[in-house]
Amino acid sequence: MQATEPASDTRPLVIALSGTLSLAVAMGIGRFAFTPLMPMMLHDGLLDLESASWLASANYFGYLLGAILCTLQPTVWLRRGWPPLPVAPMVRAGLLLTCLLTALMSTDVPAAWPWLRFTAGVITAVAFVYTSTWCLGRLSRMNLPSAGGIVYAGPGVGIATSGLLASLMVQMGWHASAGWIAFALLAALMTAIVWRVFQSDAGLPLPTATHELSANGGSTTEKAALTLAYGLAGFGYIITATFLPVIARTAMPDSAWPDLFWPMLGIAVAFGAIMASRIPARFDQRYLLLACYLIQAAGVAISNWMPTLSGFALGSLLVGLPFTAITFFAMQLGRKLHPQSAPAIIGLLSAAFGFCQIIGPPVAALLLARASTHAEGFTWSLNIAATTLVFGALIFWWMAKAFPEKGNTSPTR
Repeated sequence: MQATEPASDTRPLVIALSGTLSLAVAMGIGRFAFTPLMPMMLHDGLLDLESASWLASANYFGYLLGAILCTLQPTVWLRRGWPPLPVAPMVRAGLLLTCLLTALMSTDVPAAWPWLRFTAGVITAVAFVYTSTWCLGRLSRMNLPSAGGIVYAGPGVGIATSGLLASLMVQMGWHASAGWIAFALLAALMTAIVWRVFQSDAGLPLPTATHELSANGGSTTEKAALTLAYGLAGFGYIITATFLPVIARTAMPDSAWPDLFWPMLGIAVAFGAIMASRIPARFDQRYLLLACYLIQAAGVAISNWMPTLSGFALGSLLVGLPFTAITFFAMQLGRKLHPQSAPAIIGLLSAAFGFCQIIGPPVAALLLARASTHAEGFTWSLNIAATTLVFGALIFWWMAKAFPEKGNTSPTR
């Protein structure tokens, strides 16, 4: 089976970079294209802040549903005696549908937008879970799990590219509909580049039934704590990730910089993922996650407390640096605690993340409605987000103390 496998599939760098581009399409465009295009849609009179918040939540709700489906699918398939879904074709399908759904957002049918963003959220989750499963599984088989950090640079690459492109479109006076078409074409180009790589599942472990999963790996308490903490990260970052250009424009209305903070965050995301891949595997991922949460909390707070050029620039960097590093470390830890079915644990963590990020935009919309100014409403929202990240960091500190490594899963006293 290995002998007939395409040569490109066997090279670790090709695997990692293909994962990078796949997640750039799924996450950087399919999920986050709305962030840099939101100011354009507001300017075109297509949305107001409240409707934009609910449109974002529709996408995040779709992401939650997609993650839940990915969590349940292996168990349902195995209990019915069906063969597992092939991973590589699922990645391909996710990429194609992301291109299509992004292009359809250019249509002048506002009633369809929530459904398009909802469906895009479902597809994003599927593409994320199966890209992660395929790339991490192949790299782990090669004893190169740390190279997965390159894979998780993908969202940053997508965010930075789409953000810079959106900034250019604003300068050229484009309308939002043209922006959606441009992003769809960019997604199609990246999909074409990686298409031949995602064609074989050779070497990937087969999932086992859920009732067999408790024999090895971590305890139920550890998995629950990881799921809760990772979910909190979804709320902690999402207000910044949804509204950063709008928040910056509110604080700096006459500046040319607000459109550049989002691609700055994306560059930091990619750089942080590469840095994460260089950290030796011997380090306890729970302490790494603790540090990432505190860094991101500081980024959320700094841009809130210092609504200036330097404050937003530093805040964007600090929010971005640990963004996908958090995902990388959490997925590695999840695979360690739940080794027999990678799609199930990745889907569960993604579902928790998705559920908590759904809450962010409505909370922001509620506070904006009650505040005397938009700036005051965003201040309240970001303070809550930063506090949530600190609480998540405390959970990882507790996990490291209660469940020492070396296979001892009994709480210390």
